[in-house]
Amino acid sequence: MRSSKITRKTNETDIEIKITLEGSGNTDINTGIPFFDHMLNSFAKHGSFDLVVRASGDLSVDDHHTIEDVGITLGSAIGKALGDKKGIERFGEARVPMDEALATVAIDISGRSFLVFSATFESQKIGSFNPRNTGHFFESLASNAGINVHLAVTGENDHHKIESLFKAFGIALKRAAKISGSGVPSTKGVL
Repeated sequence: MRSSKITRKTNETDIEIKITLEGSGNTDINTGIPFFDHMLNSFAKHGSFDLVVRASGDLSVDDHHTIEDVGITLGSAIGKALGDKKGIERFGEARVPMDEALATVAIDISGRSFLVFSATFESQKIGSFNPRNTGHFFESLASNAGINVHLAVTGENDHHKIESLFKAFGIALKRAAKISGSGVPSTKGVL
C-alpha cells in the first residue's frame, strides 16, 4: 500500500498528516476549523483515501496559516505516497454536482506543479473558514505534490461550490494515482 506520514512545525502551525492512497475513506481529522475538516473528510471519502490530519495553529489570528500549512503538508504527503509513480494512470478528471453547484477537476501527476483555479466566492466566512483560502489551499497542495491541477466551479451557494471542488479533487486524484501498468507513463521516462 502506498502511504506516507509527514509532519511540519513552524512558529504558526504544528501539522501531522498520514495518507494511504489505497484506503477505504477512513478519516480522523482535526484542524480546529470545522468546515475545513468537513471538506478534507469529503476529499478523503470520495477519493477512498485513509487520512489522518492533526493540526494546531494560530487560529486566534486567522485561519490562513493553518489552511496553507495543511495544504503544504498534505501535498508533501501525497507526493511521497506516490513514490516513483510507476504504473499510475497519471491523468484523472471528475465532474461533481452538488445541488446547483458543479465542479470540474482535471489532474496530471506530472512532477510539474501548476494550478488553474476558476472560482468566485461571495461569503466572508463559512463558520470560521474563509472561502478565499480555498484557492490558496489547492495552490499549496499542488505545488508540494508536484501535480498540475485545473479546478473550476459554478453555482450560487459557496458551501456547495467548495464541497463539490473537494469531492471532485478526491475522485480525480484517485483516478490519476490508480496503478494500471508497470512503467512510468511519460515519453521522458520520468515524472
